[in-house]
Amino acid sequence: MKTLTLLRHAKSGWDDPVLRDFDRPLNKKGIRAANSMGQKMRAEGLQVDKLVASPAARVVGTLEGFSEGLGRVIEPVWDRRIYLASSATLLDIIRETDDSVENLMLVGHNPGLEDLVLDLVSDDGHSPLRDVVEEKFPTASIVRMSWGGASWSSLGSSSGIKLEFFIRPRDIDPELGPDH
Repeated sequence: MKTLTLLRHAKSGWDDPVLRDFDRPLNKKGIRAANSMGQKMRAEGLQVDKLVASPAARVVGTLEGFSEGLGRVIEPVWDRRIYLASSATLLDIIRETDDSVENLMLVGHNPGLEDLVLDLVSDDGHSPLRDVVEEKFPTASIVRMSWGGASWSSLGSSSGIKLEFFIRPRDIDPELGPDH
């Protein structure tokens, strides 16, 4: 059984209009959410054999906070292709993964991550969580999917991947929900 975990970067700031999008850091709420999601994943017993992440500043910051909450550092493979990647590009990256990797984690951006979930998980009415993801995949949210395939290279929309959980920061702490 292979698992694919997706983490969207935490909330970033737009305080400095001079910064390029790639260089935007997390804001205070984002730092807190990243840490909280790491704590939640520690409680869930997150297993990761390989982590591939966008090198954008907000992803780097997310992983720092996430690792602190998780209680351990998972060394990422930085891949520039994940920065603002489409679902198709993300799937290409996944398909390049060595088959010895059972638990793969990607950390990146929307809309690519959300689209990837919607492309992989069948819209057959058997996954109510898919509808929740389709409604909104907020910052710092985590999705875990599992799949009985043997080779990452064969993963696709007809692979029968199952959406195991979708956790948003507000599910852990209501104060981490949308700003009003």
